[in-house]
Amino acid sequence: MPTISSRAAGLLALIGAALPAAAQQEQVQELPAVTVTANKQSQALERVPASVSAFDGEDLQAAGIDSLEGVARMTPGFTFQASGQSGLQPPVMRGLTANIMGFSSSVALVVDGVPTLRGQGFDDNLLGIERVEVLRGPQSTLYGRNAEAGVVSVVTRQPGNDPYAVVSAELGSRDKRALRFDASHALVKDTLYLGVAGELFRQDGFVDNAFKGGKEDDRERRNGRLALRWTPGERTDATLRYAQREYRDAGSLWGSVSAPRATVRSGTDSWNDSTARTVSLDIAHELAPDLNLRSITANNEFTDRIKQDIDFMPADLLHVSRDHHFRTLSQEFRLEGRVGPAQWLAGFYADRDDHDLSFGQKIPLGSTTTSATQKGHSAALFTHWIAPLADRWTVTAGARIERNEVRFALAGEREQSRAWTRFSPKVALQYQWRQDAQVYASVADGFRAGGFNAFAPEAYRRYQPERVRSFELGVKGRLLARRLRYGVAAYVMDVRDMQVQQIGLPGQMLLTNAASARPVGIDAELQYLLGSGWQLQAALGLNRTRFREFRDGANDFKGKHNPLAPDITGHLGVRYDAPQGWYAQAHLSGASKVYLDAANTYGRAGYGVVNLLAGYTFGRTELSAYVHNATNKQYDTVGFLNGVATIYSPPRELGVRLTWRM
Repeated sequence: MPTISSRAAGLLALIGAALPAAAQQEQVQELPAVTVTANKQSQALERVPASVSAFDGEDLQAAGIDSLEGVARMTPGFTFQASGQSGLQPPVMRGLTANIMGFSSSVALVVDGVPTLRGQGFDDNLLGIERVEVLRGPQSTLYGRNAEAGVVSVVTRQPGNDPYAVVSAELGSRDKRALRFDASHALVKDTLYLGVAGELFRQDGFVDNAFKGGKEDDRERRNGRLALRWTPGERTDATLRYAQREYRDAGSLWGSVSAPRATVRSGTDSWNDSTARTVSLDIAHELAPDLNLRSITANNEFTDRIKQDIDFMPADLLHVSRDHHFRTLSQEFRLEGRVGPAQWLAGFYADRDDHDLSFGQKIPLGSTTTSATQKGHSAALFTHWIAPLADRWTVTAGARIERNEVRFALAGEREQSRAWTRFSPKVALQYQWRQDAQVYASVADGFRAGGFNAFAPEAYRRYQPERVRSFELGVKGRLLARRLRYGVAAYVMDVRDMQVQQIGLPGQMLLTNAASARPVGIDAELQYLLGSGWQLQAALGLNRTRFREFRDGANDFKGKHNPLAPDITGHLGVRYDAPQGWYAQAHLSGASKVYLDAANTYGRAGYGVVNLLAGYTFGRTELSAYVHNATNKQYDTVGFLNGVATIYSPPRELGVRLTWRM
């Protein structure tokens, strides 16, 4: 089987062969200007003093990217923890991870201003997307708790006067069937607009059940978005949004570490019946020239309902189940304006959590179910300023003061509460050393919320917030008549009161603040229009996150890898668009080895995956064919659940897609 390096060499050779032809023609193309809003203020991508990746929705659609996992593969320093379960994919960024038992995340997901702060429900099907922005480094100044490593911001397309429609149907391996649509139209011209988007998806699994027959891991999704926009005048823009994702899957992509690959002998039904729902009201109003108010009110819910066999045998000896319901009601007000050449932003944010938790476990001697409630609220004031200092110098500064309170109670027991107040500053200095090139330096603080170990003994119930301070130096800009966009950032972070997984009594896993670490790394990416229809994209993330201190009983994990954080992530993509309407692209993505535990005993080997796509456009219709994981690379996660299970990686997949655009 070809190695990662040989595949990369092949792609580079293909690119190199195209360069002489491209050089013989006059170059008239340039990369378009990109405006991002991950800082809650509109800025040119090159002017943001931070490491940011931005992906246009139409470009993602053209590349066949329809999930956040696909975005992560193209982003330096950004991956997801393997779980084998739909709707549960905790993010990993710059070496910082979050254990799913803590019901928090190291990265915030923000969809149209609505935050998701947990690994549960950290997902998006990229329906009707205008753009996706990935902002790396601590963002607690603007986003508060659980944005200590970064933010993933998804912005959906606003309906307007012009009618819009895209419909695609897809057939693929393992009886894959998918239908996606995105449409909008003006109900009342210049005043009222409606946008709808949806997806229906079904695919057979690949994990054989040798006892019952058939596949153990079939997948089914039903997703939808609705947007009703009202513009009663030039100064007011209000949008009511509703989104829903339904996972109606069979079992997880799990099997025994001692069984043949992708084979179980399970007699216990396993299933995933999880649902995410979000409703929000987003109102923007111009109070006066250069003075704007924005209000975002949202209710974000995720129901995590799963039953999963973990002995993988005919008798029902071991299984686990979850019935968690997470509800967050949030309100944010932002006031944005200008003072001379300076841009400023001031805001207030508050939310209320109301979580119902239920965890069940079947063991040979019986069954247990533990139920609990976790409630809480937070309130914060924040500000953010962008101010020119001189002809080429700009300073960006911000601060946030946030109060968090968490209340927890096991069923039938008294309620416990904890509260914390955090101050999160950020400052960056930027110098424009040429028209399309900037260099910046920044320092920022971030934190992850503290809380309660819901299913641990009382002696191990509580843990404190995790604190991060990051120092970053970067350069970004455009070259070669604006046909090449680049960005490079080096960083070092100091992580204190690090939340890590420990073992209490046998079989009991919990979070404590028993460690510290100092992640260091580099993020680099470029986009290059080579000419004659050729494009190149590349991304490289280097990160070294080791425990400076971590003792767990008699075990000393100093110097060990932080679990689930790869040292290297990379992406290389090339695309050719022919004048005749056909195109072809190849993407190579991969990551280095990761470990599952602090002792670095179990893990997943490094891997590289090749995805291929080709198509032809005729009129409003496009026909394409793809191959995912073209070399059928296996990159299983071995030793999950403390050495019990393997999470299987998906096999090669072939498919065709027919798309019609209005």
